[in-house]
Amino acid sequence: MGTLFTGISQLVTPAPGPQRGAAMRELTVLEDAALLVRDGLIAWVGPSRDAPSAPQGHDLGGVAVVPGLIDPHTHAVWAGDRLADFEARVEGVSYEEMLARGGGIRSTIRATAAASVEELVRLARPRLEALARSGATTVEVKSGYGLDFDAEVRMLEAVRELQAEFALVPTLLIHVPPVRGRKDYVQGVINSLIPRAAEQKNHSLWSVPHSGGELFPKFTPPLAKAVDVFCEKEAFSVEESRRILMAAREHGLGVKLHADQFHALGGVDLACELGALSVDHLEASGPAQIAALADSPTVATVLPGVTLHLGLPAAPARALIDAGACVAVGTDLNPGSSPLFSAGLALALAVRLCGLTPAEALTAGTVNAAAALGLRDRGALAPGQRADFLALHSSDWRELVYTLGAPPVRDVFVAGERLPL
Repeated sequence: MGTLFTGISQLVTPAPGPQRGAAMRELTVLEDAALLVRDGLIAWVGPSRDAPSAPQGHDLGGVAVVPGLIDPHTHAVWAGDRLADFEARVEGVSYEEMLARGGGIRSTIRATAAASVEELVRLARPRLEALARSGATTVEVKSGYGLDFDAEVRMLEAVRELQAEFALVPTLLIHVPPVRGRKDYVQGVINSLIPRAAEQKNHSLWSVPHSGGELFPKFTPPLAKAVDVFCEKEAFSVEESRRILMAAREHGLGVKLHADQFHALGGVDLACELGALSVDHLEASGPAQIAALADSPTVATVLPGVTLHLGLPAAPARALIDAGACVAVGTDLNPGSSPLFSAGLALALAVRLCGLTPAEALTAGTVNAAAALGLRDRGALAPGQRADFLALHSSDWRELVYTLGAPPVRDVFVAGERLPL
């Protein structure tokens, strides 16, 4: 079986795998193309005149096709809102005063910690649906608003439930320290929370239907694939971050960092030293951090929604690419600093605020974003890759990062099946 997709004005894709520096601009652009999908994977790509026969056909109507977008950095599970903070910020109220009023991230932590798994699932579902409509076919979701360990686990359990509906990559985020007992908290993260997030449970045996009664062990996968730490003056130090991430590695989890959002404290150097999957934010990064990332396999993930919403300086994505780094783009969807519900708009902002070319933005939002999550099976339209792709409204793929205020994505396909969005 297989489905041949035709009526593709342009099929545009980066090469599979992470792309660095100038290679981020090197896209394959096929005019009048066709795409064969078999068993959820891409089986063939090429000019329509050379297309193989297939049992089923799907005419897309003469539009451009690009890989499904990958959002490598979101905080899509939270309760409560930060609307009062938003209003106060535009009136000139400092963040310190917001905290004194009971707002800021601590308000999100209180609301999230009080929510059940069921409520967190209900609240997160429309956010993930919005990301899917924008073209995101794989989304990373972090915990980090629980603080209390049980609440952090509930956030990850909510992500697990939502994995039945969306392709999600769960990350345990060690986000902010408690007001008191910081040393004990870090030790508890290392000795208790990380082992809970990494545990793979072996349940009772189950039988495969119609298999003659043969039994196989059933495993529940870990709650998290990676651990992320916010390394900042008001969060965790470099040494605390190192201890936490070393514990994550000992439990078989990937490692990531939030770093250089406000201050360059050494988080980027730590990420490069540990070979982290990614280091994210980088608004305060300078020449030394850019050089370190250019010499490292760690992906530099930039988050232009934060620049737009908070008015921070943009991360130096242009300089990172020119130096030879591997750059990804994420939404940083969250209630406080980036209420950005569109992966496509994140790429459009990366062009306008971070200096990326359209080609670089597409690469940053596909194969490089996949690499930031430790994934190599998606992000490119090539044989053997997952058949996650977008049909745009336009016949020119550049509309994806040009259009503002109207959805450039018409149809979203995951494993070759159109999502009913």
